[in-house]
Amino acid sequence: MLNIPRYIDTQEIEDIQDIKAHLKGGIPNTDIKALAQYWKVYPSLKQALFKKSNYKGYSQLIIDNYQLIIKQHPEFVAFGKKMDKHFAVWKTKSAEYLKSLGTNNKPKEVIHWLGENLLQQYADNVLIDKYNIYQYLMTYWNETMQDDCYIISLDGWKPKTYRIILENKAKKKIDKGWSCDLVPKVLVINRYFKIEKKAIKELKVENEVIISKIKELEEKHNQEDGCFAEIKKINKINIQKYLKKIKKQTNIENKIKILKSYLDLLTKQTIINKEIKHAEQDLDNKLYNKYPTFTKNDVKTLVVDDKWMQSIEKSIKSEIKQISQHLSNRIKELVERYKIPISEIDQQVKDMEHKVNTHLKKMGFSF
Repeated sequence: MLNIPRYIDTQEIEDIQDIKAHLKGGIPNTDIKALAQYWKVYPSLKQALFKKSNYKGYSQLIIDNYQLIIKQHPEFVAFGKKMDKHFAVWKTKSAEYLKSLGTNNKPKEVIHWLGENLLQQYADNVLIDKYNIYQYLMTYWNETMQDDCYIISLDGWKPKTYRIILENKAKKKIDKGWSCDLVPKVLVINRYFKIEKKAIKELKVENEVIISKIKELEEKHNQEDGCFAEIKKINKINIQKYLKKIKKQTNIENKIKILKSYLDLLTKQTIINKEIKHAEQDLDNKLYNKYPTFTKNDVKTLVVDDKWMQSIEKSIKSEIKQISQHLSNRIKELVERYKIPISEIDQQVKDMEHKVNTHLKKMGFSF
C-alpha cells in the first residue's frame, strides 16, 4: 500500500521576519506574494483584503473582519462549488463500481481502483493536494471499508445480525443486545425511522432540562442555611423523610415548597427516563424486524451511499473548509507580527517607565 509521507517532502519553508516591517509597520508584499497559490484561484480577493501602505513594498489590511470576507467572497464560494462537482463525479462513478461488487471481489483491487480514480479526479488543483484527499480515503478504508469489503466477498450483500454475549464477573453470559457490522443500526434509523429518532431526541432534550433544573435547585439551596443543608445525601427517600420530620415546624412554607418542587422534578425525571427506555426498546424491536426484509439493493444503498460515500465526503469536505482557515491563519499571523512597529513599542515602554517613576516619587522613592 502506498505510504504517502515516504514520497512527499514535508520540510517546512523557513518563515523569514522582515526587519523594516518591524521598524515601520505594514505587511511585506513578499509575504503576500508567497500566498500566490490562493491568488491564482481567488484573483480579486487580494484587492478586497489589502491596500498599499505608506512605504513602498508594503501593504496593510483593509478590513479587520477578513475571515468573513474570505468565506463570503464569490471566488471562494465558486471554488467550493467546483470542488463539490469534483467529488460528485468520483462519487457517482465509484458508487456504480462498488454496487457491482459480489462475493468474488478482491479488496486490494477495490482500493486500488478507488484510489487511482480519486487521484486523477483531484489532479492539477492549485489549492488541493490530491495526496491529502487520497489519505482521507485510505484512513477510512483501513478503519472501516476494508472489513466491509471482506464481509461482502464472503457473504455478499447480506446484513447479518448477531447477538452480543458478554461474560460478567461471575462468568455468567449476559445478552447485551444485537448488532450488524455491515449495516450499523444508525444507518437504518436515519433512513427508515426518522420519526422515532426525533421523538427520542425530544424526550432526551426534555430530560436534560429537568436535570438542569435539579442541579440549579441543589446549587442554590445547598448552603449552610439552605433547604438541603440538613440532608446528608440528597435523594427522593431522604427528602421525604426530612419533610415528615419538619412538617410541624412553623414559618417554613417556602422551604417545604422548594423541597416538594425538587421531588416533583425527580418524579418527572423518573417518568421521562421510563419513556425514553420504552421508546428506545420499541425502536430496537422495529430495527431487528426490519433487517430480514432488506433486499440486495436496499443493502447496497445503505452501505455504499449512506455509509461509505457519506463518510468519505464528510472527510474531504473538511479538507476544503481548511483552505480558508489556512489563508485566514496566515493573514492573522502576518497582521499580528507587524501590527505594532518597534518605535511604538519603544514609546509605550518609555511612557510606562515615566508613569512608574512618577508613582514612585509620590511614594517617596527616587532613582
